[in-house]
Amino acid sequence: MGHSAGLRAGTRYAFSRGFKKRGYIPLSTYLRQYKVGDIVDVVANGAVQKGMPYKVYHGKTGVIYNVTKSAVGVILQKQVGNRYIEKRVNVRIEHVRLSRSREEFLVRVKDNAAKKRKAKEDGTPVNLKRQPVGPRDARTISLADNAPESIAPVAYETTI
Repeated sequence: MGHSAGLRAGTRYAFSRGFKKRGYIPLSTYLRQYKVGDIVDVVANGAVQKGMPYKVYHGKTGVIYNVTKSAVGVILQKQVGNRYIEKRVNVRIEHVRLSRSREEFLVRVKDNAAKKRKAKEDGTPVNLKRQPVGPRDARTISLADNAPESIAPVAYETTI
């Protein structure tokens, strides 16, 4: 048998709607306002075939460069061989959602600014480097009032 290599080949699960996500699309999808420079995730919505991105861009994050009435233009990075090429894709807003990838970074920037301000007032040096989580502290377990117990599976019983 031949193998189909069509436009939507291999998208059986990528473009399908999730569990309890079928049916109408919430109005918040259409009412959200996008601005040039916003960072968005391109996630195809299988319920809307118009303006659907090609399967390679599904799940990619990019920057909005153009906003129209019902669609946005997104700059994405596509891997071709051993390099990444900038691609400009026009996608309807049903297939786009604001990315949360920068939230943690922006929170960290605000915290660092507050730490710098506080250190300047106190006249103390400030260390803003993130440290990896170290090993847990050592502890001693006492056997007083803590007798060891053996754990065994319960024997299989049939109640007929």
